[in-house]
Amino acid sequence: MTLASMTGFARQSGAAPPFRWSWEIKTVNSKGLDLRLRLPPGFDALDLPARGLIAKTVVRGACQANLSVTREAAAVAPRVNRDLLGQLLELIDSVPLGKNVGPATLDGLLALRGVIETGEGDEDEAALVESQAAMLRGLEAALVDLTAMRAAEGAALRDVFGARLDAIERLTRAADDCPARKPEAVKERLRAALAQLSELGRFDEARLHQEAILLAAKADIREELDRLYSHVAAARKLLAGGGAVGRRLDFLAQEFGRETNTLCAKSNDSALTAIGLDLKVEVEQLREQAQNIE
Repeated sequence: MTLASMTGFARQSGAAPPFRWSWEIKTVNSKGLDLRLRLPPGFDALDLPARGLIAKTVVRGACQANLSVTREAAAVAPRVNRDLLGQLLELIDSVPLGKNVGPATLDGLLALRGVIETGEGDEDEAALVESQAAMLRGLEAALVDLTAMRAAEGAALRDVFGARLDAIERLTRAADDCPARKPEAVKERLRAALAQLSELGRFDEARLHQEAILLAAKADIREELDRLYSHVAAARKLLAGGGAVGRRLDFLAQEFGRETNTLCAKSNDSALTAIGLDLKVEVEQLREQAQNIE
């Protein structure tokens, strides 16, 4: 499965007489799926099927889908409702006219509601059904374009994410190999510190050795290093599998942050602290990228 970004945009337009329609879909980052669908009046029947199509494509992200519809001007030939006109004429013949009442005229009768028909009602009902089907097909096409755009950006994010993981692994190995975390180095630093506190500089070597071991145990970062290695492997496995893995990558990024903070807190040497600070920079960038992945 491909890796997808949560950011994307697509537009599809079409026509199904007497309507012209246009879909516009935009997605951005979000913790979950936040779907906002806007339809024009009279097209509420599209709400459920449109939401279903979008939910199958967009798993995570804030998605805003808008449908705009315009009606094309159509030349409709008018026709006379002869039955109604005949009934009106019979009614007029049966009503005696007063002195001040003139006879009915044709233009007056034709102006009455229902005498002249355009036939739009029947045509609109059939056209609406066909137009809605065409609009849903247009939405499917727009979602295909949206998926392609999100996948293309997802491929770029995979490379960036992989580079961050490589840097974290490299720095973790540097911290693992740092001479400053060895018990012998801790012992030497303790000896130098104690020498500054005494004019004699003579100490019980056995006690010094014990203190060095205690300090080394307290400052040991073996557990943090092992977890960092494990998190790197887990993140690479998620990237290789693809799909909607953004939440799990975000969780791993948080775990990276915890282990790095603990490593810095336990650091007893400037060299190891510098490595820890570099790790924090890489982890923060990793977390930013994880928040862009679906």
